[in-house]
Amino acid sequence: KQPKHLARFAGGPRKHMPKGLPFELKSYLELVELTGLCMRADKRGVISPINSPILDRLNIAPENWLKLTTQFTKVFHGAVGRPHKLDNYCASLEIKRRANYKQCERLLA
Repeated sequence: KQPKHLARFAGGPRKHMPKGLPFELKSYLELVELTGLCMRADKRGVISPINSPILDRLNIAPENWLKLTTQFTKVFHGAVGRPHKLDNYCASLEIKRRANYKQCERLLA
């Protein structure tokens, strides 16, 4: 059973989208499995199997996905998100310096 504090899987995007992640659990598990295959030591750097509809929907390039999943803590320090969301976050907390902005722009925009 999924813990209540985690966002639920809401299924594919549609007109009246319920709150939650815009994909199905099956698609997510497939993406996780493909990502794991790419990160195996004997397949270093292989990105070709990741042609997932989730990445297309999220508009994340496969190369960026691999970097996000293997080097996240090296690339980011602090808040992370799409640039416009990061702007909103910083404005709400009255933070003037937006750490990670360029990396978010490059990897998530």
